[in-house]
Amino acid sequence: MNGEKEKNEAGAVAEEIKESGSVTVGGEHDAIRVLTVIGQVEGHYMLGENQKATKYEHLIPMLVAIEEDPTAKGVLIVLNTMGGDVEAGLALAELIASMKKPTVSLVLGGGHSIGVPLAVAAKRSFIVPSATMTLHPVRVNGLVVGAPQTYRYLRDMQDRILDFICRNSRVDRQRLEELMMKPDALATDVGSIVDGREAVDIGLIDEVGGLSAALAALRE
Repeated sequence: MNGEKEKNEAGAVAEEIKESGSVTVGGEHDAIRVLTVIGQVEGHYMLGENQKATKYEHLIPMLVAIEEDPTAKGVLIVLNTMGGDVEAGLALAELIASMKKPTVSLVLGGGHSIGVPLAVAAKRSFIVPSATMTLHPVRVNGLVVGAPQTYRYLRDMQDRILDFICRNSRVDRQRLEELMMKPDALATDVGSIVDGREAVDIGLIDEVGGLSAALAALRE
């Protein structure tokens, strides 16, 4: 009987991970919700079927549900993302930053582009030593109107991202802008790639650490 119950519970967990990329760990009254941000953050336009994506319209109601769930002790956000839609990513970051529940982020592999605000949005942030984060200016794909207003809009968007990052981390704004505009670090773009230790040294991420450290921070 117990074996059948455990089998059903394991199946439910597997289905939850498959459908939403989330899982619940811990006991009934001190549960930790685990959310993943992988691939690209999908925004107003759907990505190709062969691309891994995190859909912000899925994460938003999940975060609201966690905030209102009395059994949820906190949320662990695990990131391995190449970036994606700027407005969608920043919207998610603002939502995470506004939560009262304890939040911890863990960067594995990469937390690139708009993944940077998502990483710093949590109240505590961790990064493994081998992970990297790409810092670069806001970019757009496709045709754009070559008018001053277009470039002003992009600059304003970049300023909002910079404001958010600096407000939710210890990084110096001038240093952050220097890294974002570095001309000789990337082959086909301006910007910089920082590894786990450097991300902590410049104040972008709080600590170098892995899963056990991130979970321990949530249970403090």
